[in-house]
Amino acid sequence: MKNSTLKLALSMGVVGILTSCNLKAQQRDRNSDEREPPTFEKLLKKMDKDEDGKLSKAEVKGPLKNDFDKVDLNEDGYINKEEFKKAPKPKRQGRPNRK
Repeated sequence: MKNSTLKLALSMGVVGILTSCNLKAQQRDRNSDEREPPTFEKLLKKMDKDEDGKLSKAEVKGPLKNDFDKVDLNEDGYINKEEFKKAPKPKRQGRPNRK
């Protein structure tokens, strides 16, 4: 009886550790995605409502909306992949000091 209880407790501990490691890895992956600037394809997936392969000012939000005119080099009212590649990169905000 004690032996099977011990095995069960060990098994539960191992499952808990593996679950915890998996959750940490998923969180780390999400955090690394957030630190890297999005690709044009990711932006299209998120914002291209009419699925025409380019982004209009009405579709974009955030910093891209604020700098839309700087990125829309040919001034046609849309941002395409080439314009996005040539766009000035936003300045990274510094991390607050952690103590």
